[in-house]
Parts: sequence; C-alpha cells; structure tokens
Amino acid sequence: MTYLKPLFRHPKLPKNKLGYTLKEYEGTISTLCAGCGHDSISATIVQACFELSIEPHLVAKISGIGCSSKTPAYFLGNSHGFNSVHGRMPSVATGANLANKNMVYFGVSGDGDTASIGMGQFVHVIRKNLNMVYIVMNNGCYGLTKGQDSATADVGSASKSGHINPFQPVDLASLAVELGATFVAQSFSGDKQQLVPLIKAAIQHKGLAFINVMSPCVTFNNNPGSTKSYDYVREHMQATGTLDFVPEREAIKAEYAAGTDTAVSLHDGTVMRLHKLAPEWNPEDRLSAVNAMQQARAKNEILTGLLYINTEFGDLHDILNTSDGAFNTLGEKALCPGEEQLQAINASLR
Repeated sequence: MTYLKPLFRHPKLPKNKLGYTLKEYEGTISTLCAGCGHDSISATIVQACFELSIEPHLVAKISGIGCSSKTPAYFLGNSHGFNSVHGRMPSVATGANLANKNMVYFGVSGDGDTASIGMGQFVHVIRKNLNMVYIVMNNGCYGLTKGQDSATADVGSASKSGHINPFQPVDLASLAVELGATFVAQSFSGDKQQLVPLIKAAIQHKGLAFINVMSPCVTFNNNPGSTKSYDYVREHMQATGTLDFVPEREAIKAEYAAGTDTAVSLHDGTVMRLHKLAPEWNPEDRLSAVNAMQQARAKNEILTGLLYINTEFGDLHDILNTSDGAFNTLGEKALCPGEEQLQAINASLR
C-alpha cells in the first residue's frame, strides 16, 4: 500500500466559486479497511465543503480516539486539525472555538468516543450549544480493539467473538434531542444523496449540529461459519505465520426516496432497516421528533434525515456575550483595560 496520493487531477474538473476543485478538499490516502463506511462519510464532508465554497484553511477538525477519529487525516488536508484524548474532543473544540469563533469546526467522534468514555462531554457540549458540526460515525463496535460491543450495539446482536449483547443500546439521536440540541440529524454512510445536504445544513447552522451516521464495520461484522470469516480463512490457508486477513469489500450504498423504507444488507448478511423522513416532516417540532424516533425504534427501523432544528437559541458566544471579534485577534488594550476597569469589576462583585 502506498501513502502517497498522486498530484495529477484532470484539468477540466468542476470548480466551485473559489476556483477550487475537489482536490483542494481531499486529505491523505485512507488506511481504514477497504469498504469502511467511515471513508464514505469523509467523502461527503469533502463534497459538502466543496459545494459551499468554504476556504479549507478556515476549517478546524477536532477528534478523539478510534477508527472514526483517524478520519480527519483523510479529508480537508489543507485545514487545521487536532487529535485529542479519548472522549475529550468536545472540550478541546470548545477551547478552540472560544479563541477563534470565525472558523468552521468539525468534531469527529465514534460510538465509543461519545457514548461511553465521552458521554459526559457530549452532554455538556450540547448544553453549551457550541457552534460546531458534531459527527458520530456509529458502527456499534470498537474497531481499534478487536470488535467488542460499544454502548450503541443493539440488544441481542452478536460480536465477532460470538458474544450476545444483553444491554439496551444508547440512542444518541434521541438523547441529543432530549438534552436540547438545536440541530439533530441521522443518516447512513452509504446514502450520499441525503448526507451531503445534511452536512451542508449543519455547517450553516449556528450552534451545535449533531449528526449520528450509521457506518457499517467491514471487519467485525462477520459471522462464525461464514466463508469470509477470519476463522474460516485461517483454517483454509497456509502461511509462515499467523496473519489477520481483512477481505476487501465494496462500500455499502443505499438510495431510496423520502418517506419510504429500505433494507440494507451488511457484509455479514444481516439487515439494517432504514426509514427516510417524508418531505412534509416538520423538524421544528421537538415532541414530534421524539415520538417519531421512538416509533421507528419499536419497528426496528432507523429514522434518517433532519430530525429536529431550533434556530432561535443562541450559540455559546451569544450565551456568554463575548466580544464581536475573535479572542485571538484582541490586542493588549482590550485584554488589559487598566486599573479603573478592574476596580469597577471588583465593585460589581461585592
């Protein structure tokens, strides 16, 4: 495998309003498993930023730890990036956003990074309504540590080891609505037609825009007994040493009309049922969003689309009444206004 991406692009590639092609929004070559849904999400972020004509150097990508948190390297290579501590992406993004509110922020996380170790930070970044696109690449397992069930794994689902998950899953989209998130959406990594507009809308939303994206794992959703499983391959191959073989898979895609259902077959033969919201759906009705998600869950469906939006609630800078300019542009005079101002502040606190 090469990690060098060819510089050549077709000279007649379409350009956006800035005169850029998709090349200016790409990153390095992905090292994720072939066919991983996370790569499809990266591609939709590239497409969304290209279509909105966003300057790549005005974007900041913050991530935690996990397969999903590796993906910022694979899109917007000319932007700023910070790979933080496991589950702590929201607090790092908050600090960056407070210092410079004039950038577009992407918080990239996974179901383990958000629904387990990062749950507390997830709750509070919603409460503060940080102006950021928060994307969870949700595959229900811990891909970097050999496929254990994550907190979003469905009850009764079987892991690679054959362990049956006895616990109810954490429904991140429903939880986000309950916690007061001002933009909540849900999608499938293979539905580019739906996901690109959702990301574009999330970028333009003032406040926290949360998107929970179902992203199949091609490596840890294989069944024992399958001719594509690791055990079968090891038993039917001769090698000089013990190797892990990851079969190359095609990325799973799904195209279906709004207001309809579709059944998506995963690499292991199991089926995920998706339901796309109808065009007349009112995303400003919070109670309706909660009810619709619960009804879909009762039917073992995953509701996709823009579930809820609130444009009236201000973001963190509005709540704190911060300065009009970014903090990192303030000079000494603004930061050190003098003894008189200090005495006035102290007096107001007595």
